[in-house]
This record gives sequence, structure tokens and C-alpha cells, in this order.
Amino acid sequence: MFITVAAAWAQDPKELVRRSIAQDQLDWMRMKDYTWQAHSVEKHLDSRGKVESTKREAWETLMLDGQPYRRTLERDGKPLNPEEERGEQKKLDRETRRLSSETPSGKMRRIEDAESRRRREFAFLSEIPELFDLRLEGDSTVDGRPVWVVSGAPRPGAKAKSGDAKMLLKLRGRMWIDKATFQWARVEAETTDTISWGLFLARLNSGAKMIFEQTEVNSELWFPKRLLLTGSGRVGLIKRLAQDVEIEWSNYRKFSVDSKIVTPSPKY
Repeated sequence: MFITVAAAWAQDPKELVRRSIAQDQLDWMRMKDYTWQAHSVEKHLDSRGKVESTKREAWETLMLDGQPYRRTLERDGKPLNPEEERGEQKKLDRETRRLSSETPSGKMRRIEDAESRRRREFAFLSEIPELFDLRLEGDSTVDGRPVWVVSGAPRPGAKAKSGDAKMLLKLRGRMWIDKATFQWARVEAETTDTISWGLFLARLNSGAKMIFEQTEVNSELWFPKRLLLTGSGRVGLIKRLAQDVEIEWSNYRKFSVDSKIVTPSPKY
């Protein structure tokens, strides 16, 4: 009886998504134990879809006293020159000195504020199971791992509780949820209407697409692997834009207070 009930619960799309959101947010909070590298390619397109310019960047995210610090490694696909490297090292040294001079109470307050801000920023995702009509499409595999495939679109008349969640009502998408861990292996989403933010100074048009992929690290946590954004929109009152943005994360390393920070050259 228990096995039958558990199997039925596991395949309820609303419960699958609810559990996957909770697990995903838990892992994000535990990223403070890791460092990682990333690189991005940003392509700006003209009205005909032709590439006008390309911007490339690579960086490493280090954890300094529980706080993420981004250190640039490459610009435009090239390693930093000696002067730029010295500048990056000076900024890192300055931030390290600032954090080391904190009082114990100040450090605790800073970490608590950062975690509280992180929870607020992603709390809107918890509204998805109530805002969307969710449908279990079946089983599949991602990178050789069994997954459930769940699709969803906003319920007619659904009302979001938070301002951030209102943007969800202009999306439809699909999730690939890992059967062993309930993590998101892949998420695809598309805008169905114009999304605005920042006092309406930035707009993303209908038809923009997002692909987000994650991977298991050290058989304990799932972290971002790849993000691809394509679409057109507007920044400010005049500037129009159409772009493709791709970010790939790699080289996740467990970090401890005894670790020595070493910044190897990125290999992509």
C-alpha cells in the first residue's frame, strides 16, 4: 500500500515541481561551500538577425568569508594582460582586507542578510505549482539519467501573490526533473507577452526563449551548467536590442577555510 501511494505521489506533477523547487533553492543556499568558473558569449543582433557585435568574458567566483566574489579571468576571449591582472589582484586584496576587519557580529549580520535576500529573490518560484496548470508528459533521460518531463502554462485567472511572480504569468515552459534527486536537469521557458522590469525601463518581448541546464557535482549537489537566452527587447526609452546570451559554468571545487585559493587558467 505504501509503495503504491508513494509512486502515485511521486508522479503528481504539482508535487514533483514543488519538491524540485525546494531542492533547487536548498542547493543554491549551499553554494557558499564551492568556487567555480564561468564564461559567457553575448551576441547583439540587427533587425535581420545578423550578428553586429560579440562580447566574451570569463571569470571565477571565489567565496570570501561566505560572500561570493567575482574575479575576471578573460575579456574578449583573451587572458588579462599583466596590468589588468595586477588590477584584479588589488581589488581582491582590498576586499579580503575589508572582510577580515569585520567584527564577529558584523560578519554574522552580513551573512544573514545575504541569505535572507537570496530567499526573497527566489521565493516567487514557490508560487509555480499554484499558478500553473502542470502536466506530466512522461519519462525521458538527460545525460543518461532518468527524468520526469513536466510542462506547464499559467492557469486562466491565476493571481500571483508577489510582484516577481507576476512575470511567471507571461511564461510557459517545460521541466526535466531528475528521478533520483528531484533536481532540475533542464528547464525551457518562453515568454508569451512583453515582460517589463526596472520601472519599465527594460522590456523583453514575447517569444524570447530560455534554456537552463544543471549538473550534479560531487554526487551531492546540483549546480548550473548552461544558460541560453535568446530574444529581443528594449533598454531605456529608445535603445532596442536583440541578442543571444550563453553562459556556461564549470570547474566546481569544494572550498573550505583551510583551502588555498589558486586561480588556474580556464580551459574551455
